[in-house]
Amino acid sequence: MNIDRKQILTSVLENIEGISDKEYQKRVWIRGEGSEVDDFDETTCNFFQDGNGVIKNYQDFGLTDEQYHLLVKFRDEFNVFCNGAALKHYLPEKFIDTPEWERIMNLAKDVLKAFSYQKK
Repeated sequence: MNIDRKQILTSVLENIEGISDKEYQKRVWIRGEGSEVDDFDETTCNFFQDGNGVIKNYQDFGLTDEQYHLLVKFRDEFNVFCNGAALKHYLPEKFIDTPEWERIMNLAKDVLKAFSYQKK
């Protein structure tokens, strides 16, 4: 895999890592603490932009069938959330403790596990 693809895949996994981590969300998305500059909307846009490219060209990124299928499942469920519960509750402080968001965080953890992703 070339350096650009590796960087894109790493970016997608970093976005998913943020989606999997409630403490990060509370600290960065809600309270705006720390050196990170991030919010739910930015994470969402970045994930769908880069994530859809990885999914569309998954063979070029060297994904296994399991990684591909988990990534597609996560993308589809996250899309449903973004077009449903996220619109209803809008702000992370309103949806962070919902069962729907818990499901998204758990799916994100499944994806990270399939990629053996470790936070940098």
